[in-house]
Amino acid sequence: MAAPMLRFICRGRGYFTPGPLGVLPLGLREAHSGAQGVLAVQKARGLFKEFFPEKGTKIELPELFDRRTAGNFPQTIYCGFDPTADSLHVGHLLALLGLFHFQRAGHNVIALVGGATARLGDPSGRTKEREVLDAERVGSNAQVLRQGLEALAANHRQLFTNGRTWGSFTVLDNFAWYQEQRLVDFLAAVGSHFRMGTLLSRLSVQTRLKSPEGMSMAEFLYQVLQAYDFYYLFQRYGCRVQLGGSDQLGNIMSGYEFIHKLTGEDVFGITVPLITSTTGAKLGKSAGNAVWLNREKTSPFELYQFFLRQQDDSVERYLKLFTFLPLPEIDHIMQLHVREPEKRGPQKRLAAEVTKLVHGQEGLDSAKRCTQALYHSSIDALEVMSDQELKELFKEASFSELVLDPGTSVLDTCRKANAIPDGPRGYRMITEGGVSINHRQVTNPESVLVVGQHILKNGLSLLKIGKRNFYIIKWLQL
Repeated sequence: MAAPMLRFICRGRGYFTPGPLGVLPLGLREAHSGAQGVLAVQKARGLFKEFFPEKGTKIELPELFDRRTAGNFPQTIYCGFDPTADSLHVGHLLALLGLFHFQRAGHNVIALVGGATARLGDPSGRTKEREVLDAERVGSNAQVLRQGLEALAANHRQLFTNGRTWGSFTVLDNFAWYQEQRLVDFLAAVGSHFRMGTLLSRLSVQTRLKSPEGMSMAEFLYQVLQAYDFYYLFQRYGCRVQLGGSDQLGNIMSGYEFIHKLTGEDVFGITVPLITSTTGAKLGKSAGNAVWLNREKTSPFELYQFFLRQQDDSVERYLKLFTFLPLPEIDHIMQLHVREPEKRGPQKRLAAEVTKLVHGQEGLDSAKRCTQALYHSSIDALEVMSDQELKELFKEASFSELVLDPGTSVLDTCRKANAIPDGPRGYRMITEGGVSINHRQVTNPESVLVVGQHILKNGLSLLKIGKRNFYIIKWLQL
């Protein structure tokens, strides 16, 4: 019995189909032509890690992307993102970059939000079961992820044009084709096409079965639903390629086997490398070291600093993985770095490119302002910072709103902000040089606040006590 085709329901869908764009100088154009084109280029960048299967029976993967093969262009590629949290993180970026590179080469890409599969939990790469999420939380997370994916696609379209006609970017949610499906009907139609021995042989399954916690039935069936997603997109969109992290290879193989068994057609999988911390741990929510792409969870400044702090031994690889810069340009940046390593040119370029993609030009400008204000004690940067930027920059800082009375002194300000203790000790903290306002040390407790010096043009004061304690004051009725 063939697997059922479900009634298609469009939820949270976003289409981005840029038209012809301005042409860049020849030396900066991306090379996507030729028999392998985008595959060869991204393999050279280190973005595409594994291809499955290496050879098809009717058609081979490079042929799909050969412009000279009639009827084989453009192709459709998809990647799934489960809404187990209310934000994407840096660990998701490489898969997104993979989709974007295909889109830039003229192919159509689908970002699939796993509004259904997130309820089961993907066991791949995990030593224990994920936190069980209820339907309401998954639905809320899925909505935020769709918005995040659409925002990233919009930034990509607006800020990273390359002079070519791009394919489309579509956001779908697999909850659309599971929400009205009857369990018994689905298992009867789909389950008979999967062999238990094959499912049990997957590395992710073997690892979990041998763990003290074992593996739940929900997790075990995850690969079946992911395989069906691939089949559904193949049938509805002609999608022949699934992109995923290297820990997804087993799930991709299940999809390939399911589709090939039902249709006799060849489909393919491409994996991207997993990004790890300096200790080798996978970056992500479960590991507790996620660098989020949602501004409410990780500010543009923090994202910028994450990439700015990358070591010399990883920055070239990250430029190839996380940016659209052509390889010759990256080589040039690294050559300059050898001559002037103190300028940290590759790190600055990497941080700027990623922050602009994730948060747009405004987010990049914000990150640079915060960097200048914090690390370069720039008064000019402080004066143009918004309340939001100050709160993001000084997350642990106390935020106060005070009325500026005539004759308000430095001592009055510190006490009203609860920044110093009462009595002689607080007074001495000022006279001994332990207090600064807007990066300027103040030593006279009785000094009256001056607008333009102690109070910036934006009505804010940044009070610092000692080396690390910050207090943000917003003055009212100036």
